[in-house]
Amino acid sequence: MPDDASTELKAAPTTAGEQIKLWSSPPPRTIEGVPPETTFQGLAGTSVGTLMLRNVSEPTLTVYAPAPGRANGAGVIVCPGGGWSILAWQHEGIDVAEWFAARGYTAFLLKYRVSATPADPAKFVAAMTAQGAMLSQPLTAAQAPRLMSELIRNEALTYAREIAADDGRRALQLVRERAGDWGVEPDRIGLIGFSAGAFLVVDVAMDPQGPPPAFLAPIYGGETRGVPVPADAPPLFTVIAHDDRYLFHMVEGLYSDWSMADHSAELHIFARGAHGFGMIEQGLPSDRWIDLLGDWLADKGFG
Repeated sequence: MPDDASTELKAAPTTAGEQIKLWSSPPPRTIEGVPPETTFQGLAGTSVGTLMLRNVSEPTLTVYAPAPGRANGAGVIVCPGGGWSILAWQHEGIDVAEWFAARGYTAFLLKYRVSATPADPAKFVAAMTAQGAMLSQPLTAAQAPRLMSELIRNEALTYAREIAADDGRRALQLVRERAGDWGVEPDRIGLIGFSAGAFLVVDVAMDPQGPPPAFLAPIYGGETRGVPVPADAPPLFTVIAHDDRYLFHMVEGLYSDWSMADHSAELHIFARGAHGFGMIEQGLPSDRWIDLLGDWLADKGFG
């Protein structure tokens, strides 16, 4: 996108608007024993110091509307990642929603339910540090997992993944029901997710339990688990860094499954970028992933 266009977009700031309770009545399934919701700063890696959430048990949607006169009629539900135990709220959530809103989309930031983490901050840090140490072990391409079930065997996280998909389906249903309130066309609502949020959006697209989303952008994550891709599956855009050793084979497989089902699919593999970069600029070619997404959306008629 030309620099002058980028400057113009930055001149149209957006702020979070209405926050909507996702379920008006108790959801069909719950996660028990979750302590009170709290915020914290990213502890390590690319996202160190960024805003995070944990122990989310009350799911919501926050609306990010474009400036007056800028709306293009398309909506996008933004799903941050966090391994089904935290939410990377700033760089995979707020920053993404604001990027979309500045370009005319009405964005809906989904705060979905996650598994419980220790209420005590010190115990939480210890648990996250141990998990980080495990995931930092070097892998060869031959050792890299091809299914999430090869990486995560924790029943609580597996169940949290199912609950996250429940929240994703409900979010899509709710935005469609109220699309007219925000000037959004019901058949032009797509999903973007990161890491665990990428698995969420693919899980929803594989079994939407209603009309499919209009487009799908799982960023460094997602899998079909060997299930046939639905005949009405949406076009797919996905991104992965080759040095994201735990997930790059899964994303390659996702693209292959979509493509082999004769569905529109676009995959970008960057040599470097690691995992969880979101909107954080690292001075690498992978920083441009969201510009590529914007071009893809425009080509598909959503921009």
